[in-house]
Amino acid sequence: MDILKITPENRAQYENTAVAFAGRIELAPRMGLLSFVSISATLSIVAEAGTGIEAGWGIEAGTGIKAGWGIKAGWGIKAGTGIKAGEGIKAGTGIEAGEGIEAGEGIKAGTGIKAGEGIKAGTGIKAGWGIKAGEGIEAGTGIEAGTGIEAGEGIEAGEGIEAGTGIKAGTGIKAGWGIKAGTGIKAGWGIKAGEGIEAGEGIEAGTGIKAGTGIEAGEGIKAGEGIKAGTGIEAGWGIKAKTLTVALRIFAGLCICRIPDASEMEIRAKVLSGTVCYGTVVEPVEQHQAEAPEAGVIPSN
Repeated sequence: MDILKITPENRAQYENTAVAFAGRIELAPRMGLLSFVSISATLSIVAEAGTGIEAGWGIEAGTGIKAGWGIKAGWGIKAGTGIKAGEGIKAGTGIEAGEGIEAGEGIKAGTGIKAGEGIKAGTGIKAGWGIKAGEGIEAGTGIEAGTGIEAGEGIEAGEGIEAGTGIKAGTGIKAGWGIKAGTGIKAGWGIKAGEGIEAGEGIEAGTGIKAGTGIEAGEGIKAGEGIKAGTGIEAGWGIKAKTLTVALRIFAGLCICRIPDASEMEIRAKVLSGTVCYGTVVEPVEQHQAEAPEAGVIPSN
């Protein structure tokens, strides 16, 4: 395997140039931030502890990209396998990895962020377009996308989660602050927010939905288990869950684009607390353990 080693002795030869190498590029430790016009390798690019990578154009590797400090590109960053930085990762356009993306600080892209596996940042994750991960997405602070956010597993943020279009997770969605989507929010498991949950379209969870304040959806709200809101619940269409626990008021069927039919105004749940101000409550029918005998059949003693 051919290796290009950039060291304190030869760094002047490569800095502020376009470096393209057939093989692996290694940057020695404790050199600070090295600037290139662009840098690419058919194999990996590795900067040891105390060394970062910056390019006015793009950074690309056939396999992985790793830096002890940050990774920054005026254009895109692309790796066949993973991208990992001890500090932040920033690209003027997109960031793409065949495997995972991980940063000790924030991850920011002018366009989209895409990973075959998970995306993890010590602080925030922000993309001008969408964010997509084959596995989970995790941020120490907030997650923000100009379009959609999608994860094969869970999405978790220490602060808020916001998407210009939809938010979708294979398992759960959790935010320390609020969750907001321009279209729908969907989770295979539960949805939990320290503040409010708001969606331009519907909200759906495989298990429960819980918000520190209100829950608002332009269309319907559906949960496999209970829904709990610190203030009220407002839905453009119906609400469906096992139970509703609401501090204030409940509204269902508030669609303003057309007159909803009777089924779209139903609150199909047992209301444990809260005042139903609009909508029709249809409590779920309890299933009896023993079925009634068929007509004409005499039960045996």
